[in-house]
Amino acid sequence: MTITGAVSRASLAEARERLEAVLPQADLDTLGGDLFAVLHLIDREHGLRRAVSDPSRDGADKARLVQVLLEGKVSPAALELVADVVRLRWSKPSELADAVEVLAVTAESARAEGQGRLDDLEDELFRFSRVVEGEPQLRGALSGPGLPDERKLGLVTELLEGKVTPSALTLITELALRPRGRSLEGGLAEYGRLVAQRRQRLVALVRTPVELSEQQRTRLAAVLAAAYGHEVHLNIELDPSTIGGLSIQIGDEIIDGTIAGRLDDVRRRLAS
Repeated sequence: MTITGAVSRASLAEARERLEAVLPQADLDTLGGDLFAVLHLIDREHGLRRAVSDPSRDGADKARLVQVLLEGKVSPAALELVADVVRLRWSKPSELADAVEVLAVTAESARAEGQGRLDDLEDELFRFSRVVEGEPQLRGALSGPGLPDERKLGLVTELLEGKVTPSALTLITELALRPRGRSLEGGLAEYGRLVAQRRQRLVALVRTPVELSEQQRTRLAAVLAAAYGHEVHLNIELDPSTIGGLSIQIGDEIIDGTIAGRLDDVRRRLAS
């Protein structure tokens, strides 16, 4: 879900603003699901995707097309938003589809936020990604072609229903059934970043050999927020291999204060 074209990036920013405008009147329990349903249609129907992203076609004409196709099948808020999205200009047809996915995840984030559970949603996506990473059989079942979609749906429901936020169940189910060319872990990481953006927060993956106290977490988050100029959400991963200290990853930047990291640095210097 990488939108690289300058035109598409500008359109995505505008689409996000339009989403924020419809959120107060929308049914947040259905908006994200409706947008995912539109995404499935656009991904499946290549001719439709080309038609609604064609820069030479009049925007009002494209909006009328989706209104005819979707009226009565999705909520009014979703229909209004999708009509606005197809009026915008997109560098490639695939980037329009990617934008709809971004809006769907953001809508689910707003749903969790309205329930006061945005932090829970972030943590649940992260924790499930770690479960999948540590359980090859589960990863294979959810990611491989051997299990039909209804069995995957049943497995995710059995594992998570009633144990995570409704939004987490929706997002994890979406990735298990329709990965869109990503690994399950990669999709969970992308969705986690979008959820974090709901509050314009950075996400720090903190690896530590021992559990951090609440006071230590609060202090570390405050230090990182001061350094980066944004609120920072901590995803804590217990990792005995770090031996001592902390390893902190924010985006592509790694701050390694572990004994293992220092030993690796010594080894590299000796080898050179």
